Amino acid sequence: MRILTAIAASALMLGVTGCDFVKKTAADAAGLPTDNNVLFWTQDQRDNAFRQMEILAETRIISAGEETYDLAQGKAIDLGEWQGEGVRSWNLTKYMLDQRAAGVIILHKGKIRLEKYELDYAADGRWTSFSVAKSFVSNLVGAAVQDGYISSLNDPLTQYIPELKGSGYDGVTVEQLLTMTSGVKWNEDYADPESDVAKFNLVKSKDGDNPILTYMATLEREAEPGTRWQYNTGETNLIGVLVAKATDKTLADYLSEKIWAPYGMQMDAEWLLNDGGYEIGGCCISAALRDYALLGQFVVDGGKAGDQQIVPEGWFEKAGVKQADIGLPGKGYGYQWWTYDDGSFAAQGIFGQGIFIDPARELVVASNGNWPEATNDRLKTARDNFYKAVQAAVDAEGGRQPDADNSGSAD
Repeated sequence: MRILTAIAASALMLGVTGCDFVKKTAADAAGLPTDNNVLFWTQDQRDNAFRQMEILAETRIISAGEETYDLAQGKAIDLGEWQGEGVRSWNLTKYMLDQRAAGVIILHKGKIRLEKYELDYAADGRWTSFSVAKSFVSNLVGAAVQDGYISSLNDPLTQYIPELKGSGYDGVTVEQLLTMTSGVKWNEDYADPESDVAKFNLVKSKDGDNPILTYMATLEREAEPGTRWQYNTGETNLIGVLVAKATDKTLADYLSEKIWAPYGMQMDAEWLLNDGGYEIGGCCISAALRDYALLGQFVVDGGKAGDQQIVPEGWFEKAGVKQADIGLPGKGYGYQWWTYDDGSFAAQGIFGQGIFIDPARELVVASNGNWPEATNDRLKTARDNFYKAVQAAVDAEGGRQPDADNSGSAD
């Protein structure tokens, strides 16, 4: 649906525009854009910037550990040819050209079955996540529950963020924030300069306060919590505040401690900061493609790193299934994951970023790219077809009958 994709696109885009690009001299020297609004960058500027966002903005390092995950090569997957909307038949090269994909990687049972790069990108480079980061933050909520920093998802949000008492979030639970069912009044229309999604990014930090918290505390309730789903960029950033306050750690440090280092990510990553010096919860991690795929593999492994259970057992059986009805048949929203009724789910970001996870098939597909525009229905359909082709290839290898209706995409 165009309305949904526009909402998602605006949410992701504004994660970037919500921070000050303070490194303008360095950006000029590198030939990078200094305009904060990514939607107005040229395609060449995006090609250049998406792989080096740390030049444009202040970041915090997400440190990898000394030991990395052994990403062994598996047998090359046979995708054959598949049908795509408006294209008679595609092969992988044509698919990546059409998607303007910088990289695509398929993991099956923890092994690389396919890995290919374009746009002068390579395995040793980073690429921005946009709203794929939302699902990373969801994992950190699970880790905070497992560690006892958050005692229950049924806890009131104000137990951890007392600054929200008296606001529309008074009485909203942690789980309702995760599923975007708070009922708080919010305008996500990015074409409207008076919308919340436009105005909350204009708030500046005062005395080191987090500007997102300053704005969100002014909002009022519009519907009973738990009764309505509404995509809300501010709430994802607020989840970041929740995790940081509950753990008394920065998001980058906690992600490194709980997942990045113990699971064995291949490279350090970087997380863009807002005006107050806090990580933008809903956006803007820069990481290597293999590490995006490993985040998906962490999910397939049930949230374990070695013998350590990082998130509660069974976490993804709730986080990755429909918790909120988004008005699209066969699709829904979990804990900051887009969900599908076949059991798969995905993290998705504008311009073609994504991590697709099919736990039943032990399958992960990660991709980075630079679509010609932030969101595009034809390219999303083509990506959906690619996911289906990968699922069908895995089924064919194992003698499994394909699902009648495999995954879809709702970014």
